[in-house]
Amino acid sequence: MEEIRLESERLTFRKIEPGDFAAVAEIMRGRGVQKVWGHFFTDQDVREWIEKRRRGYEAHGIDYLLACRRDSGEAVGQIGLLREAIQGREVWAVGYILADRYCGRGYATEGARAMAEYAFRTLKAPEIFCDIRPENLPSLAVAKRLGMTETGSFLKRYRGQDMPHLIFRLRPPAGGLFLSAEKL
Repeated sequence: MEEIRLESERLTFRKIEPGDFAAVAEIMRGRGVQKVWGHFFTDQDVREWIEKRRRGYEAHGIDYLLACRRDSGEAVGQIGLLREAIQGREVWAVGYILADRYCGRGYATEGARAMAEYAFRTLKAPEIFCDIRPENLPSLAVAKRLGMTETGSFLKRYRGQDMPHLIFRLRPPAGGLFLSAEKL
């Protein structure tokens, strides 16, 4: 599997591996994730989550990545670019899920900016999206800090439930990149 080398001011990003089970479990079992996703992630759920990431890497070259602090190597969350079906259209979407103890420190915004830069510069994506549950106020704030614009809503089916999601879109600015890594 090809190595992805992405960095921001405080973070490095790498593919998630089965050996990352403990870090991924901590992230996915956080109070914030349980509230937004509507369930507790069992060991089997975490293993399936990690396998889904591997399939994303194979199919698209990128997916959620493990976001680690540059100074300590400690995982703060999962941030990445995913292929998502939003309103019947296949798009690049930025996703960010942090461990509870790292929320509110700017890591999600920093990582999402790095992913937007990668999408626009490397993947030549004409736009990127986020789909966010309306009650997920911290994620809504990140999308707005990135300069994303709310463009609609849809129902996303997850575990037999229809969950309302808001759609946010970001296009690169005319004449340049979204954000250089040095400015993160």
